Amino acid sequence: MTSSFIVTPAYQQMIITKVCQEVLKNVSICNDPEHYKEYEHVQTTSSYIFLQFNAILSLVSIPPAIMLGSWSDHAGRRSVMALPSVLSLLSGGLLLAVSLLEISVYWILMAAALIGLTGGHVSIFLSCFSYLADLTMGSSSTRTLRMAVAESMIFVGGTMGFLLGGFLEQEFGLQAAFGAYIGCHVLVLLYIVLWLRDPSVGKNTRLVPCKEEMTESGSQEDQSRLFIIKYAKMSFKAVFKRRSGQERMKLHFLMLCTFINNLVAVGEQSILLLYLMYEPREFTTALFGVFNSARMLLLGFGLLGLFPLLMRCVKEMTLAKLSAVFRIASYVLLALSNNTWMVFLVAVVGAPSGISQAVIRSLSSAIVGPDEQGAMFSFSASVEATCILIAATIFNGLYPLTLPTFPGMPFIIMAAFILIVLILLQWISELPSTHPRLVLSD
Repeated sequence: MTSSFIVTPAYQQMIITKVCQEVLKNVSICNDPEHYKEYEHVQTTSSYIFLQFNAILSLVSIPPAIMLGSWSDHAGRRSVMALPSVLSLLSGGLLLAVSLLEISVYWILMAAALIGLTGGHVSIFLSCFSYLADLTMGSSSTRTLRMAVAESMIFVGGTMGFLLGGFLEQEFGLQAAFGAYIGCHVLVLLYIVLWLRDPSVGKNTRLVPCKEEMTESGSQEDQSRLFIIKYAKMSFKAVFKRRSGQERMKLHFLMLCTFINNLVAVGEQSILLLYLMYEPREFTTALFGVFNSARMLLLGFGLLGLFPLLMRCVKEMTLAKLSAVFRIASYVLLALSNNTWMVFLVAVVGAPSGISQAVIRSLSSAIVGPDEQGAMFSFSASVEATCILIAATIFNGLYPLTLPTFPGMPFIIMAAFILIVLILLQWISELPSTHPRLVLSD
């Protein structure tokens, strides 16, 4: 996650800079763009390139995301963890080349395709949360807290990524940021290869062949052809098969909450830099990094510090709902912010926002069986990959249209989406449950 939050503002800044140079061909405007009317055209063009980048990343990510989790249920988690970092090294090299050479900004779209070939960050999520589900298989009472700690790494990584990325870009240029992105993935691969081992619970589970493997016959070539279909089928089966009571409906509602949460998160990151750099806020790259670092630090504190304390006296579903309320308030405030202190107040108001998704992941994991963890998280990852395309279409398409009148309108739309999550969480808490883990949580 540190690497993701280093590279996202870096490639966005590179797109804005290259578009300004290619469209306006005026260095003075590009160096001090805020007071030039022509810069609005740069913002619009950059937003549409962001849309193309995210669309390619999403479309390419969906097939690997939907099959890798089921595959990891039988082949092990480590290989699925390592694959995204391998191709991220290649994409980092391409981004470095685009920043150094006088070539078209559209070469950056190839980097999106490379990241997406192994599912990108959503594959990392599914493999790590499946690994954690294996480790906590016999201790469901602590699963939510462990999931919260894992979820908090998104925000801890965001704090480090935005701080490091902003510093590197300001002091050494975009090339240093892309170099740090590559370095992070080298460290990930070294950790997986030299240290990480598959949990014993997961190994025992995978030693038992699944029904498809026991009945499937034919040549190796036939098996290779059916590889994607087989594991995609297992992912869908884990989510849609009949379960006792209302458990299947709960799982579907939880998946819908995951979809909306990620839709909003991706949409926010796709337009936030453009929004904060536009007048009257006029953030610099360094100030953008400081804001995001402060925001991520507070979100991490909400999960690592505040959440465990509140869990002692408040039910986790209640905390998930309160988290959604604070997130709604933060988006409304962001939409109305017209100066620096109001933007930074958004980070304070939104500090508990990460709790809801941690609870959602924990409850989803509790519903499925031990041999379905990877399959369920794989389906969830494919949903998150779909969000990249849909969020980019909605928010990168909407932002240029509202720019002349009310630039903060996309954040009002995001608040409305989170209101839907709040309603869904209320419905989930009211549904009867036959699962002991969910009875406790409700």
